[in-house]
Amino acid sequence: MKNILVLIHDDEGQEARLQVALDLTRALEGHLACLDVTMVPNIAGDYDGTGSAMLIADERKREADNKASLEARLASEDVVWSWSDVTGFAAEAVLDAAALADLIILNRKLDRSSHPDMHALTSRIVSKARKPVVAVPDNGKGFKFGRALIAWDGQASAAATMRACVPLLALAEEVQIFMARDGAEQTEPREAAEYLSRHNIHASIRIVDDGLTAADELIADEAANWHADYILMGAYGRGRLMETFGGVTRRMLATATLPLILGH
Repeated sequence: MKNILVLIHDDEGQEARLQVALDLTRALEGHLACLDVTMVPNIAGDYDGTGSAMLIADERKREADNKASLEARLASEDVVWSWSDVTGFAAEAVLDAAALADLIILNRKLDRSSHPDMHALTSRIVSKARKPVVAVPDNGKGFKFGRALIAWDGQASAAATMRACVPLLALAEEVQIFMARDGAEQTEPREAAEYLSRHNIHASIRIVDDGLTAADELIADEAANWHADYILMGAYGRGRLMETFGGVTRRMLATATLPLILGH
């Protein structure tokens, strides 16, 4: 887990994304790939040619200023980094750049702005990229590694996400596997703990049998009570994720106060 991809764009969530990306790159001794996307406005099609061109020109100017500021800042950071510029739609740009990324840094959603729609963007990237996405709150102040909560549902997506994140979990002081049992589990949490133990990661297990409370509420309560620093989970939901993105995952993206590491 060495190639860290972060979306660069002058929006309310950029600082949180960048802080988390820097923390992860340092801890993993990796390479930070900054993808600066000049986003084509979705409303451009409602304008005539001149209006659309002006919108895109304004976006390019804003991103050029953003790039100058951040490149000067990154020059003083103790990480290896690279920069790529692209103009287009954010999801397609990130997916194109993510082919060799090990970890993608986005926001869960932007609470203070509706543009860009990070909830939709992150949902699409999780469903298509097939690698872990770190979705951070837009007011986040970096990434803490100490206490990792694995929200385990026993499905293949949870197992794949956990396996991919072994280098990150190895940096944790404590790891807990938490499961809200619903009877649909394919892999028991005990098996997940045994897998981690072979990587010298010793996880505790907690199982809750509660058929009345939504899984996302149970996960959020456990994260708060256990003082988790981040939550790792497979994307809940079956079928094509873009069409049936699991309600648990949707609500976690909407409300989580901690960084989420999501995979599918």
